[in-house]
Amino acid sequence: MARPPRFDTGQLLDAAVRLAAADGPAAVTMSAVALAVGAPSGSVYYRFAGRTALLAEVWLRTVERFQQGYLAVLDGEDDPRRAARAGSRYVVGWSRESPEEAALLLYGATDFGRADWSEEHTARADSGNDRVFAALGGLADALGATDEQDRDRVTLALVDLPLSVVRRHVRAGMPLPPHAEDLAEECTAALLG
Repeated sequence: MARPPRFDTGQLLDAAVRLAAADGPAAVTMSAVALAVGAPSGSVYYRFAGRTALLAEVWLRTVERFQQGYLAVLDGEDDPRRAARAGSRYVVGWSRESPEEAALLLYGATDFGRADWSEEHTARADSGNDRVFAALGGLADALGATDEQDRDRVTLALVDLPLSVVRRHVRAGMPLPPHAEDLAEECTAALLG
């Protein structure tokens, strides 16, 4: 009977998140991940075909976890303005609870080698992004955003603005201030009127 693996995929991806958060995507190598968990490098190669697959998986696992909660918040409110405020708060709250993952997502899929990802990885990324854009579009419709400027305002209020509240603190390795969620919500509410 084969013995169970000592290091599972989740542990390896957790190590990759820590490496990316501390030193950027370039720090995520097969040998660095193996070293971080004390595993032989073969353990990493057994689970990931190469560095490109590792980078894709660490990005996708992180963004999919974020998107799942974000979409649930946006869909969880009947009133579109409350949904927008809740979405803005979620971005900040998730970043507070998951600072390493937030630091990773402040880079972007391109920084994690998206141009070289497999079709499967690219399709997963596109599918998640499509769901988020559809939810934002539905919210924009519910808010009466009829032209490009109004739709840009919704994106600014629900994506760019809460990320700007998070970015400087996370990039500096500092905790978010206690009022960060309130500030993001207030700004979103003011921007959407």
